[in-house]
Amino acid sequence: QLQLVESGGGVVQPGGSLRLACAASGFTLDYYRIGWFRQAPGKEREGVSCISSSGISTNYADSVKGRFTISRDNAKNTVFLQMNSLKPEDTAVYYCAAVRLDYRGTRYCSLNVDAYDYWGRGTQVTVSS
Repeated sequence: QLQLVESGGGVVQPGGSLRLACAASGFTLDYYRIGWFRQAPGKEREGVSCISSSGISTNYADSVKGRFTISRDNAKNTVFLQMNSLKPEDTAVYYCAAVRLDYRGTRYCSLNVDAYDYWGRGTQVTVSS
């Protein structure tokens, strides 16, 4: 059974850091693109960052560029999201999602919610003083 489990969320002060992890079970991540998304109360789910199956290509939402870094460790079957300089507006439930690579190859990923087939249950991130 294919499963994604997020961890690493918590409460942090503005300017602080958190590292989220997305662990896969039931499949290997080598052939999957991975995205991180977030959803704040009353708002739509939005793309935060994604990484291609090869790890060569990454994308970031403008709101997190320069502060968040996505990476993957296929040997550990895990994708990470390092979040620095956190702001109150980063408060949300963070989800990871996966989609198997297709004709667009190993250097492509999307921040579109509809582009992903498998989702984790999310981890809460709260940035507050």
